[in-house]
Amino acid sequence: MIDFRYHLVSIVAIFLALSVGIVLGTTLLEDPVIKASEGLANQLREGNNELRTQVEALQRREAGNDAFVAADTPRLVQDALVGRRVVVVEAPGATVSVRESAQQVIEEAGAIVTGRITLTERYIDPAQTGFVDKLAVGAKAAETVFPVEDTAYDKAAQVLADAIVTSDPVQAGKEHPAGVGILDAFQRAGLLTVTDDPAKRAELALMIAPAEAYTGETAAGRAGALVALALGLDEVGQGTVVAGTQTSAAAGGIITALREDTSFTEKVSSVDTADMPAGRVVVVYALREQLAGLAGQYGIGSGVSGIKPSATPTPTAVTATSGG
Repeated sequence: MIDFRYHLVSIVAIFLALSVGIVLGTTLLEDPVIKASEGLANQLREGNNELRTQVEALQRREAGNDAFVAADTPRLVQDALVGRRVVVVEAPGATVSVRESAQQVIEEAGAIVTGRITLTERYIDPAQTGFVDKLAVGAKAAETVFPVEDTAYDKAAQVLADAIVTSDPVQAGKEHPAGVGILDAFQRAGLLTVTDDPAKRAELALMIAPAEAYTGETAAGRAGALVALALGLDEVGQGTVVAGTQTSAAAGGIITALREDTSFTEKVSSVDTADMPAGRVVVVYALREQLAGLAGQYGIGSGVSGIKPSATPTPTAVTATSGG
């Protein structure tokens, strides 16, 4: 008969064997495992330090380049847009600093900023499409005829464009007979706000893109509403440039929506580096290029034709009926 002492001795023997195994295993594996771990940690630490050094060097280089371009911007854009009238169209969610900086540079280029219209979220809300359609039809000038295939935002784009831009140099700086009423109707409807006097029509339009890309089921519709307006401004005036950042050139961004359609890119220009001093100079060059009847997609995002126009053409060939 197995008694209690046998059980006790068996249990002690089992735990002793386990303890000896653990001690032996730890002793045998301690040095190679620890040394390997320490070696890997040192490699990772050195790699991180190298990457951090590289990032800091790139940041210093970028800051230096930005400072150089910012200091030299007045010379780089001097007289590029002298006497030209530009209206600024601010999309919902646009960054004020990007808009103010771009406006400052185009003024340094000699342009006259006639005013600004700031679109509200309601303007691009797909749920308001029917309302936008009715408003555009009701506010349009008597002589305006919409093509049958026009969407609500195509109609709104043409009506607003008639109010704030013109391709006729003789009419630049003068109000469209129905322009003030059109802007007032859209403003009272909560679709936009007006700053200064955009009804004194400009030759060129600069649209400031939203700071964030659109997401979700309504993303395409929202971006499409803004692209339609950019195209409408271009067709009625002498040219349009859409300026934004890398976010604008990402999925859901309006610059991406613009660049995905070649029928748009042949008319409207875009710049996806407007948050950089060099990019703001490119905005001026792109506007001047539009005056010559040319268009391009500039920056560092996808779909670009270059960092800037290959040349800064003199818009001597512009006629009273040409667009960008």
